[in-house]
Amino acid sequence: MLPPAHKELLFHLGLKYQRLRWCISMNGAFIMNMLEAFEPPFDMSQYVNAGGYDHPPNMHDHSHVDCTHSSGRGDCSTISVSRSNSQLDGQHGNPKEDAKTHESSRETENEKDEEEHMAGCSQPVGSNLGSSQVVNVSCNGDTDASTAAYCQDKGVSSSSTDDNVTPRHCTGSLFKLNVPPIDVDKVRCIVRNIVRDWAEEGQKERDECYKPILEELNRLFPNRSNERPPLCLVPGAGLGRLALEISSLGFVSQGNEFSYYMLICSSFILNHTQEAKEWTIYPWIHSNCNSLSDNDQLRPVSFPDIHPSSAGITEGFSMCAGDFVEVYSEESQESAWDAVVTCFFLDTAHNIVEYIEIISKVLKDGGVWINLGPLLYHFADSYGPDDDMSIELSLEDVKKVAYHYGFVMEVEKMIETTYTANMRAMMQNRYRAAFWTMRKNASQAKAQKRC
Repeated sequence: MLPPAHKELLFHLGLKYQRLRWCISMNGAFIMNMLEAFEPPFDMSQYVNAGGYDHPPNMHDHSHVDCTHSSGRGDCSTISVSRSNSQLDGQHGNPKEDAKTHESSRETENEKDEEEHMAGCSQPVGSNLGSSQVVNVSCNGDTDASTAAYCQDKGVSSSSTDDNVTPRHCTGSLFKLNVPPIDVDKVRCIVRNIVRDWAEEGQKERDECYKPILEELNRLFPNRSNERPPLCLVPGAGLGRLALEISSLGFVSQGNEFSYYMLICSSFILNHTQEAKEWTIYPWIHSNCNSLSDNDQLRPVSFPDIHPSSAGITEGFSMCAGDFVEVYSEESQESAWDAVVTCFFLDTAHNIVEYIEIISKVLKDGGVWINLGPLLYHFADSYGPDDDMSIELSLEDVKKVAYHYGFVMEVEKMIETTYTANMRAMMQNRYRAAFWTMRKNASQAKAQKRC
């Protein structure tokens, strides 16, 4: 028990906790708005009951999810983003969820010294934005449960004066689900990724990570034609900002994502946003460590910083929901792309050699591969015969594998950056991320095929 004298000294904490509960209710209200806008490809009600949460078909009970980038196992579902309307439309796939967290490992690395219970995240699924302005995504139902747990975990009764968000009381059978903490943490990860991709506060990270990629694409494709724009694939597209920026440069851009959490959120932002800064969340409230002040911890973040439908995207912008390896191993994908962009993606692989092989396969002869990211292998902690395979190569070995599959290095450097970092926190982990541009050499690639 806290001694009375100490309680008197910390009298202000009661007010802080009231503010925290209100912030949590606002986050929960946004999540409920997002879920209500989502149209699942099948009836989810049969998988939800008051006693617990059951996964729909093709779902692994031990699934984990990544918050930042993704890969995953599942069917491809194409999603299109229309330029004037914000509605869900398109085909719905039913991708399966992978067995380990991708993004969580990166964010856990950032926060493990701050808050151990926030180690879990959401796993990648896949998105595909098509030629109009509408996005569609497939769902496994986890998000509804995560949202329920989000409110239930804090015992929130929502109230708000924000006209943009309609808070609701976390009552009823939906909010009495027994949801694993890992699913709650997946939602928290998504909230932090919103800041990285769609808020002004994330501009520094976007400048460090996305800007070098965009500048390189601009340099490599100086004469882009409206009649025949170059095609660019973005595996592990997350919440879709990088894929959208590439589309705005004049490329036919396709993001690929495997996380249901990412897909539902990116669909909402891309298709249901009516104006810039329409929504407000409180992304830093879930950790009490390393805060300079309570106001820093409780500060609001408005998003999106731009209106996606007004960003000047190129017709054909799409998101493909599904596992990168399964989707792009198809014969129809061979030599289909002028460029492949991977950002914080390679280390999400069980088998990084397979990733590089597929990247080489889908690129046209002379096509370019631009990469930025560390090698924080997300499955590196898998042990035992029943755990997921993980091949963990050094950067030197990764480049050797790329050379084997016909790539020639053109540009290489290291870039320091962060990942979903709280820029006002007392602790921030920085990555020395590898950046390169490689070109697929036709003769070398053919020689390797003969071998």
